[in-house]
Amino acid sequence: MASANNQEHKPERINRRRLVLYLLGTPLLFVLLLFLPAGTWAWRKGWLFLGVLLVTGALGAWCIWRLNPALYGARINPHRGTKRWDKILIGFALPAMLAIFPVAALDDGRFHWFPVPWWVCLLGYALLLVGLAIVTWAEAVNQFFEPTVRIQTDRGHQVIDTGPYALVRHPGYVGGSLLFLGIPLCLGSLWALIPAGLSCLCLVLRTRWEDQTLRAELAGYKEYTQRVRSRFIPGVW
Repeated sequence: MASANNQEHKPERINRRRLVLYLLGTPLLFVLLLFLPAGTWAWRKGWLFLGVLLVTGALGAWCIWRLNPALYGARINPHRGTKRWDKILIGFALPAMLAIFPVAALDDGRFHWFPVPWWVCLLGYALLLVGLAIVTWAEAVNQFFEPTVRIQTDRGHQVIDTGPYALVRHPGYVGGSLLFLGIPLCLGSLWALIPAGLSCLCLVLRTRWEDQTLRAELAGYKEYTQRVRSRFIPGVW
């Protein structure tokens, strides 16, 4: 979904405790999910992936801080009103997404079930970087890019059609799907494409159901869908 700046609503104050936990906990979680299943700290692909992720993540965070700082409050602070179907879907999507990392670690880092050439890893990094760029672009123009689906009446929720939202209605999910598909390849694992594919399927379902919710409940969204007809892939769907 997208939004326009609304002068009647001041930016939220960021919950600092949640922000610190996020900044410290996320890298630690990745380390545990990767290197404990790998059974070694000498897994080069794991360290390369973490390094690229930290650098690109820091660049993306800097861009958001410069272009759309209100997003931090929207994504860090808790909010009420998340749709029940989205809570259920997240219950399936989150485990599938997290499973990508230990499956890849078991595959390439420990057992070497299906070794892949380095060009496959390079393809994965290309998908990863393109996906991150799309997600960052969407976040830069959309101050209501929250992690759950709800109608944000408390924050002056409005529809816009600028940036990537002029091309597709849910560019964040497009970028997220590229990320999910790229991560297993970055880590040299074809087996990890299974949970990655399940994660993408959850995003496709979320795209459909969120679109229905916004059509029914967000003023101006139905007219927006007549201008931008593609939800996910321009000219296809």
